Amino acid sequence: MSSDTSSGGDSTGSKVGVGGGGSTSVPPPLKEKQKEKEKARVSRTSSILWHAHQNDAGAVRKLLEEDRTLVHARDYDNRTPLHVASLHGWIEVAKCLIDYGADVNAQDRWKNTPLADAEGAKKHSMIELLKSYGGLSYGQNGSHFEPKPVPPPQPNKCDWEIDPSELDFSTSAMIGKGSFGEILKACWRGTPVAVKRILPSLSDDRLVIQDFRHEVNLLVKLRHPNIVQFLGAVTEKKPLMLITEYLRGGDLHQYLKEKGSLSPSTSINFALDIARGMAYLHNEPNVIIHRDLKPRNVLLVNSSADHLKVGDFGLSKLIKVQNTHDVYKMTGETGSYRYMAPEVFKHRRYDKKVDVFSFAMILYEMLEGDPPLANLEPYEAAKYVSEGNRPTFRSKGYIPELRELTEQCWAHDMNQRPPFLDILKRLEKIKENLPTDHHWNIFNT
Repeated sequence: MSSDTSSGGDSTGSKVGVGGGGSTSVPPPLKEKQKEKEKARVSRTSSILWHAHQNDAGAVRKLLEEDRTLVHARDYDNRTPLHVASLHGWIEVAKCLIDYGADVNAQDRWKNTPLADAEGAKKHSMIELLKSYGGLSYGQNGSHFEPKPVPPPQPNKCDWEIDPSELDFSTSAMIGKGSFGEILKACWRGTPVAVKRILPSLSDDRLVIQDFRHEVNLLVKLRHPNIVQFLGAVTEKKPLMLITEYLRGGDLHQYLKEKGSLSPSTSINFALDIARGMAYLHNEPNVIIHRDLKPRNVLLVNSSADHLKVGDFGLSKLIKVQNTHDVYKMTGETGSYRYMAPEVFKHRRYDKKVDVFSFAMILYEMLEGDPPLANLEPYEAAKYVSEGNRPTFRSKGYIPELRELTEQCWAHDMNQRPPFLDILKRLEKIKENLPTDHHWNIFNT
């Protein structure tokens, strides 16, 4: 909350005395009014940032007609609605904001101006528009701050730096593709590996390089049997590449697509592997929040599917925890909508418990055989969940203890969700008391 409210930011606060003694204390009813006023202000701030993100110029204009000061609204990272519109290239929204007096050179937490964001995202029409209104390019992404692209990580000639000539792509196969690059199966020193290769056209893009550097620096630190193992990276030549172990079993998304619902026994074994990896990532004080835990990012070691590993740390955040109950100001709507915690969708403060929510959705999918809320589009599913709704249990595989655990893991209040160390203990206990698989065959035929 902003500090001005605590000192009676409303000018009437200093005029109200008690008992005629010249006291300037604020009576309770007025304090309550101020609290309500502050609540409403925070709500309107969230609304305009949200509608700017959604490219809804009409809704933005309506909010500004009601309160012109919202044009200067700021989120946790000090970003204005114009920053949001500029990053996405929403021209009509930007024009509306500028019409209402938006500061074209406002700077966010990283000192980036809206023009710097538009340049970083290569939104050419937006760049022209902002420049025509006197926009300057300052900040980490801006040309005035940093004329050259950010160099990729090169800490003292790392022992994990791989010469691209050592990578054999002669029998390579595509494993996955994204907007920034592709993942290929290749061979490194005679060993099959997975190579995440940044598209050559993006090798000079500041934001892409920044994300690449972040993922490399994160992966270097990770060592655990349930985490995909980092082997090295190409950072000194283009295209930039990130090399990890190759897991023959493919991902859990594909596996569930082929197999459908899994038996409780298999689901629990899979859940234990995921929870082990996540308990390692969430270990304090250096907590890593995955932020995109979903079946596509859970990999099977082999075709027997007897061991799982958590992978893809492109959206993860490494947080130094000072206090067990710390919550963080991080980007909202990060990750995949269908598995997204409500607090992320709503752009609220959140902590490592967002991964616990995603874990519950994966557990649900393993037992049901279908993605959560499969009848809804991913965005609609996230919206439905953010309104307090949850998927319906249909599978007979949901023994009471497993259902109770799932419900606690997707609790609306993130403080009610158990940590992964507790989840592990409970899964082990459920596994001990589980009847042998043949008892469940009648439900899977």
